[in-house]
Amino acid sequence: MRLAFCLFKYFPYGGLQRDFMRIARECRNRGHEVHVYTMHWDGDPEPGFNVHIIKTKAWQNHARLLSFTNKLTPHLQAARFDVVIGFNKMPHLDAYYAADVCYQARVREHRRAFYRLLPRYRQYVAFEESVFRLGNPVEILLISPQQQKAYSQYYQTEPERFHLLPPGIAKDRMAPANAAEMRAALRKAYGFTDEQILLLMVGSGFKTKGVDRAIKGLASLSPALKSRCRLFVIGQDDPARFQKLAVTWQVSDRVSFLGGRSDVPDFLLAADLLLHPSYHENTGTAILEALVAGLPVLTVEACGYAHYVTEAEAGTVVPAPYKQREFNAALEKMVSSPQTTWRQNALAFAKEADIYSMPCKAADLIEQIGQKRVLTPRP
Repeated sequence: MRLAFCLFKYFPYGGLQRDFMRIARECRNRGHEVHVYTMHWDGDPEPGFNVHIIKTKAWQNHARLLSFTNKLTPHLQAARFDVVIGFNKMPHLDAYYAADVCYQARVREHRRAFYRLLPRYRQYVAFEESVFRLGNPVEILLISPQQQKAYSQYYQTEPERFHLLPPGIAKDRMAPANAAEMRAALRKAYGFTDEQILLLMVGSGFKTKGVDRAIKGLASLSPALKSRCRLFVIGQDDPARFQKLAVTWQVSDRVSFLGGRSDVPDFLLAADLLLHPSYHENTGTAILEALVAGLPVLTVEACGYAHYVTEAEAGTVVPAPYKQREFNAALEKMVSSPQTTWRQNALAFAKEADIYSMPCKAADLIEQIGQKRVLTPRP
């Protein structure tokens, strides 16, 4: 089959982008012809991918996205792909990988009414409606069951269009046989002693991921614990605002921003605790990546994958609605407690749970959609 994968931007360190890459590679490995349409590709060329860059000119983000979809439409119509798969919400899709939360629900829950008068709101809702509205043939590859309720509430989406996928954690995140040696080597490289505590955050989009919450939590620790802790933040974003916040909370000497990196598995082994206090998160892939590496997790109920921490008994989930004092208390308790049981529970969970098969299941669904399109071709 000839497949078109559409996403606004590709860079190697985003969760959505890494999911796209794993699914597209699985389709390529099955012999399908893979085309990628995007505004920006930041990364090495991928063998077997036909990457098409669509240039846009607009000052505002929603206008750039509209320009992209308008220019994309004739490409898709001319190429007559068997299946068009979107990793962002946009028109003319056959399948949508639902990596993002329901925009309509988030706006109505967290924004004032006047926000809904803005052009960007109308544009983003139009994109979302083009995927989820009643009667639309787009199949939805769902990665968080809690999102189906929100989409159905606002768009009356037919339940049979939702296809729930298992998580797709890369096997290279699992703790290897020499995990202890790798842990010791990285900690030595960054000057950590056995008594010091490495707190880790992983994820691009520092505002959404709650880096401010983590900094405040670090600042709240008792002096003895704070002096032993350092926070490393890995991800592709501008850290300036959060560096200033660390200065304000007098922990700037204890917070380091390391940028986007390809050696995240090494840091998962070296760390003592993953912090993931996101404001909103459809899934939270870093949570599962930490668990399979044997790293305890402190997260919040707003993350779709937070329930795995509870099921694995490998950390703490701060309940909703979020309260900073509850996060602070949980952090104080976790960093002052032995980590051994949480680590053992996480590794045991990694061996038993079905959290690796998402790319295969997604490719299966894409092939099924392609077969259906043969019987009922698009107009």
